[in-house]
Amino acid sequence: MGKIEKIVFWSLVLDLFAFTIPLPLFPRIIEWYTVKEGSDPAGLLSRTLHTTSSIRGLFYKPNNNPQRWDVVLLGGLMGSAFSTLQFLVAPLIGALSDKYGRRNVLLITMAGNILSALVWIKATTFSSYMLSRIIGGLSEGNVQLATAILSDITTPAERSRSLAQIGIAFAICFCIGPPIGAYFASQPVPASVRALGFELNIYAVPALITLVLLSVETLFLAAALPETRGIQHNGAKGASQTNKVEKPKTKSPARTVQERLDLLQTLRWLHFFFLGIFSGVEFTLTFLTFDLFDWSNSQNGALIGSIGIVSALLQGGYVRRTISKVGEGKMARRGVMSCAVGLVLLSMVPRLTLERSAIDTAVRLLQMAAICLAFTSATVVSSLTSFASLQCDEMVDPVTGKPVQTHPRLSKGVALGVFRSAGQLGRAIGPLLGTWFRNGQSAIPLSLAITKHVPHTGPLDRQQRTGSALWR
Repeated sequence: MGKIEKIVFWSLVLDLFAFTIPLPLFPRIIEWYTVKEGSDPAGLLSRTLHTTSSIRGLFYKPNNNPQRWDVVLLGGLMGSAFSTLQFLVAPLIGALSDKYGRRNVLLITMAGNILSALVWIKATTFSSYMLSRIIGGLSEGNVQLATAILSDITTPAERSRSLAQIGIAFAICFCIGPPIGAYFASQPVPASVRALGFELNIYAVPALITLVLLSVETLFLAAALPETRGIQHNGAKGASQTNKVEKPKTKSPARTVQERLDLLQTLRWLHFFFLGIFSGVEFTLTFLTFDLFDWSNSQNGALIGSIGIVSALLQGGYVRRTISKVGEGKMARRGVMSCAVGLVLLSMVPRLTLERSAIDTAVRLLQMAAICLAFTSATVVSSLTSFASLQCDEMVDPVTGKPVQTHPRLSKGVALGVFRSAGQLGRAIGPLLGTWFRNGQSAIPLSLAITKHVPHTGPLDRQQRTGSALWR
């Protein structure tokens, strides 16, 4: 792993660690605001819960405790709002990074993330907490820009293995972030902070940890990360491999510009549809356990952490070693099939919880589904992202050191920004679909349909890995 790759990896660990800390806390955060503000009919929370109750009534009328379902749907709406903002801002972040540099734009987005954490610490009302989420949604650019940076410094031959580091960072942080967030949720605010006399959020301690992590990450990036736009000259400067360009092993022509644009469009649609399904399951999983088993923050943290552990092991031990042999398309299809199996298992859980004697069986099925989702998490998005990055322009002007564009939509920042935007739109509707599907059964046919439309990584893509000269 080259120097820049290490910098990007550790910055991602810090960033995603901060991102995953609040994941198991969402149901209890909403419940706390409900108790605190539910008696005010004119408040934002009461009006929002009334709206979500009306929406829920259109699709589902539970036999008992409808308030819990309203909390689940509100959690889905919060997740959708965050991802919708990402959908809107991702193309802009990508275009700005092409114009002003990856490092500069990344540091600006980090400032926004720090502001979001500061607002969360003081978020004693539901409206102020939503403001924190809005600021965070507009500022989150680390993963997108990390993808562009790694694409800048690696040759097509190295791309898949390098981008797998993003998935590994996700998996590691899903191992440690949620359990730590759940643990510190029950810890008192330090006396030195209480002495300031401010009223704080009920989960101010996890918020403070998030603030520290983001601040450390920002200082680390400012001190260590160089600008990478245009760094590649027929190789990967700063990468672990040699800068020599391998000769093509086949004489078949490279993809035309139009073919690459068409393939990127297909990959964007697949990214959108897949994340629409997977993020719905992912985001509402803790709400499912909250509703069916009344799990605590610690139990939800352990569940998410176990998914992260399995995903990390798969990323490091399976995906990085196998993807160059089987291709990005085939690896993505395997992950989507695993998602379908996980949805089948999840669809059986609610029925079993109706019988007290079958509760243990329901928990076992939930754990098996979590393993399937971990395999999906380790494979699909990283494979599709790598596939998309292979279609971007790779040539660099030897005189100016700037990327050479064959088409404006094929520059790395723009192409990967729009690709991520499509995924974030899927994440925006995913939580709402998750609360609508409830048990995952309705999403199974959609998962199977996606597997049929994932393109193969054919000879042209294997040829494209041989070096940037093939993009002439």
